[in-house]
Amino acid sequence: MEGLPRLPGNAFCDPTQTTFHVSHTLDFKNGHRVTKRPEVGLGGTRINYNQMSEDELELLKNYRPELIYGKVVVQTPDKFVPATVAFDKKVLRFFGYFKQTIHESPNEYYRVRPVKILYYLEDDSLEILEEVQENSGIPQGKLIRRHRFPKNDQGETYNFRDINLGQNLSIYGKVFRICDCDAFTREWLESEGIYVNETEFIPRDPYLTKRNQAAEIKSYKTKPDFDKLKQYVEMDRKVLRFYAVWNDRSQMFGEQREFIIHYYLVNDTMEVREVHKANDGRDPFPMLITRHKIPKDRYDIKGTFPHVFLELTETEITNYYKPSDLMVGKTVNIYGRNFFLYDCDMFTKTFYTKNFGVNNFQSINIQDPPNEYAKMEIPPYNGFGSLEDSLQNCLRLQPERPKKDYVKLMENDHRVLRYEAILDSPRENDKLRKFIISYRLGDDTITIHEPPQRNTGIIGGRFLERTRVSKPNSTPEHPQFYGPSDFHIGATIEVFRQRFIICSADLFVLKYAEEHPELFTPAVIESLRQHLGNEIGRPDARLTTNMSVQRKPGDFIRLYAEVRNKLKHMRITNHEEIRQMFLRYDKDRQGFISRENINDIFRQINLPLDNDLTDAVR
Repeated sequence: MEGLPRLPGNAFCDPTQTTFHVSHTLDFKNGHRVTKRPEVGLGGTRINYNQMSEDELELLKNYRPELIYGKVVVQTPDKFVPATVAFDKKVLRFFGYFKQTIHESPNEYYRVRPVKILYYLEDDSLEILEEVQENSGIPQGKLIRRHRFPKNDQGETYNFRDINLGQNLSIYGKVFRICDCDAFTREWLESEGIYVNETEFIPRDPYLTKRNQAAEIKSYKTKPDFDKLKQYVEMDRKVLRFYAVWNDRSQMFGEQREFIIHYYLVNDTMEVREVHKANDGRDPFPMLITRHKIPKDRYDIKGTFPHVFLELTETEITNYYKPSDLMVGKTVNIYGRNFFLYDCDMFTKTFYTKNFGVNNFQSINIQDPPNEYAKMEIPPYNGFGSLEDSLQNCLRLQPERPKKDYVKLMENDHRVLRYEAILDSPRENDKLRKFIISYRLGDDTITIHEPPQRNTGIIGGRFLERTRVSKPNSTPEHPQFYGPSDFHIGATIEVFRQRFIICSADLFVLKYAEEHPELFTPAVIESLRQHLGNEIGRPDARLTTNMSVQRKPGDFIRLYAEVRNKLKHMRITNHEEIRQMFLRYDKDRQGFISRENINDIFRQINLPLDNDLTDAVR
């Protein structure tokens, strides 16, 4: 069919196609109606043409081929666009200043007046504006109206190529210094091939700077006089609380202990309290260091001091700890112990914010990071054996047999769905090959058999052993295996990088699909009905007759022996298992099962059973 020309009568429609909708070609983008190229054909089919990208369309639009032989096609010129349209609302903006000399003022000698120079591209006109300053006493705003500025006495006017940064622009006797421009102006000048000079700073007006300094609010600071009585009145009952830790793990049998450091603002004394925990094994003494003024370095004294009979006083030690020495994140050495301050209370934070301007009081985590234990990671699947067997080798030292669904195996052991398929291959020899795909419902395994054909040169036989086949997009960690709903007429099954197209199926497949609609999608059942609807032997055909076979004496005994041998072959020799198999159908526990249930049991174990034997058993 592939080599036939596309003429009336040679085109065949797809019998499995059920949808014939047409893709829309109009769409909305940012609130505007735009056309959209259809991506799929009728019913979602594939459109066999190459869609060109935007770059290719632009290249094809500008491509104008010329004939080698024959008359040359005269190219029409592009549409003329006037400058008023092309450069409408496009303005170059420059920033600069000019100096004005002051002759009769003892406070200033010159003034610096910043301006903006606007260049309109549509008609090459310029305009100069001056920024308005408060209480300047000078008429400001539009300094020179918009028109073309004369360049010289010959009648030439200024062009955008005459304006650049770091240059002087002389207009009507005034010299303007151009210092900077905006981003659009810089980009446009560079696009025209003009090198833009470096940016300059506009100098400040000395008189305005002097006036701004004089207008600032002045603050005066007087030297404070220290008063102990005032400190006692204002700082009574105000205590700074810090949470500290002493890390002594560098020593033998050392550990990390938590403490609370109190700083009394009333007289600049400190105390260190120990934090006890339940079952810490230490005596319940709350104080580690009693309250007193703690020096920064108690050994920083003169060598002539008699330590033998005199104690240290404020005369010898003058450098004590102050609130400025205590801060979250600092380490404080108190009598040879290094205390690390990792947190404080709310009053302490308010005190430091008000008096020292500190706002960062982020608490520091002093807990040791948890130990990372080695995690059991399952190695990737190596391809040998099944996934369940390989996983058991990773979970246990002595692997166990993977658990199977024996109920499903008992009920569907004899049920096999057979499909006819062809090989999806570009080679001509493979297109003639046919395969039989058998899907076993008991354990979801697949076998593929290739019937031998004469004069093909290919030896038929077993193509694939009985195994479970995973889908192409599944991973070894989370495999997805083929199920009954994946097999339908026209479906493509990929088995170990070999693609098979299902073209037919047995009548039992259609019968099983109609009896178990929960395992198949409606599209699969409909495709089977369309393909097998007119086959001879349809299960719902009306022209069916019941056949009865006349049995001879002793057939029931032989059937009983065959049942026992079959159960023994299936390793069902335990009477309790046989009892459980029959109790599955005897739900009322009356000791009897119906005739239909007998037929179902015998079909599960693949034993022949006729209606006359069923009547004899009953």
